[in-house]
Amino acid sequence: MIAPPALVPTADPLAPVRETLIQMAARPHAPAVAGIAPGLTVTDPHDWVAAADLVAGVHLDELLASAAQRWQAAPHAAAALAWKSYSFWLALPAVLGYAAARRVPLLRPDSVVVRWSTRQPFLTVGLTAAVEVAILPNDPLALSGAEGGTSAAGIRVVPHEPALLDALRGSLLDEHLTPLLDQIRGRTHVGRRTMWGSLASGVAHGLSRAADVVPGPTLATAEQVLASLGVADLVELGPREGGLNVQRKTCCLAFTLPEPKVCSGCCIK
Repeated sequence: MIAPPALVPTADPLAPVRETLIQMAARPHAPAVAGIAPGLTVTDPHDWVAAADLVAGVHLDELLASAAQRWQAAPHAAAALAWKSYSFWLALPAVLGYAAARRVPLLRPDSVVVRWSTRQPFLTVGLTAAVEVAILPNDPLALSGAEGGTSAAGIRVVPHEPALLDALRGSLLDEHLTPLLDQIRGRTHVGRRTMWGSLASGVAHGLSRAADVVPGPTLATAEQVLASLGVADLVELGPREGGLNVQRKTCCLAFTLPEPKVCSGCCIK
């Protein structure tokens, strides 16, 4: 396992994630991080949709209709592209938190809000102030008196890195993305492998974008996270200067659009 970086004590458990996002956005010629709410945390939920509602199927038809309008796509392609965007931006704070400081915001549906548009950016994700953060025992925040695995400050102390990755998977996949995937598949025919492939690609690309601003070997971190999520077999990774080469084994269906797009690393090239 990669040793976690040294941390400076702070009252904000999400500080490493916020700082990483700021550094990513400040890099010259870097892709925007417009799919994350400014400051990451949304304090006024007005005009935002609770992710718990989407997972329950509420407002999901509106999201998929907006995707169809945004990309002029057939229903199954619109669903695949909406999922690709949602899963990328949703996973990014947890993935960055793990890579930057071994602090993982637990992205349960009741801790996430989202909004979307037919314009760019299509979708924006934010966290609520109630989000719980999982940390390791050697994190400075663990000295705040957490007992029994959870503190009153929304901090969950887990014993080691495998447990931290388990917490990431449980909140992101088991509680959030898997039931959302089932809701989407109940509305339109799009394959599970296609959708999980987009998550795998998104996790890898997110870490690749942050390669210059987070410590440790990016490839090893990506392999750890992808293995913990059970999607490592859906992408092939390799090192490159400033990031990762990411080769997908599934397609996000962007090639079916009226103006076809073949993404970097697409399996149909």
